[in-house]
Amino acid sequence: MTDFNRTGASPTTNDTAVDFNADITPTGGGTVEFTPAATTSFDSEATSTAGAKQTLKDEASKLTAKATEKARGLADEGKAKATGALDEFSKLMEDAAGTVDEKLGEQYGQYARSAAQAISGFSDNLRGKEVDDLIADASDFVRKSPAIAIGTAAALGFVLARIVKAGTDADTTPVVKG
Repeated sequence: MTDFNRTGASPTTNDTAVDFNADITPTGGGTVEFTPAATTSFDSEATSTAGAKQTLKDEASKLTAKATEKARGLADEGKAKATGALDEFSKLMEDAAGTVDEKLGEQYGQYARSAAQAISGFSDNLRGKEVDDLIADASDFVRKSPAIAIGTAAALGFVLARIVKAGTDADTTPVVKG
């Protein structure tokens, strides 16, 4: 075997045997005949690597399916909470319409009733759709009106930031007992 790792000298050889998992037979005239074995360790390594890849793909598919199912469950739960909140808000607006009639006039009370009916209708529409349908509707809306979608996202972000900031400010305000 040739040693190429020596510095400052030319390569040397030693008589260490190398197992190629094959038959090497000397022939006449100083040549050697090499006959590879029927199966090599490379073939079994390639098979085990392919098996490992397939196992990883299968496990990734299972995890993806579990994550998708969990996300759908959470989305359904969120949809139920949102429709419940919208129904409560609709009832609140309907109840407030009577007060608006007395204080501001029937025309403004009717506006409140119309708003309550619109919110109730939206809640019913939301309740009647599957999560996949809602995602498709949102995607279509963003494709058709990207400027409105970006503006809405910015407004919601601003509102959420204000809510979070108000919550953290309330936590850090010292309470003075007198």
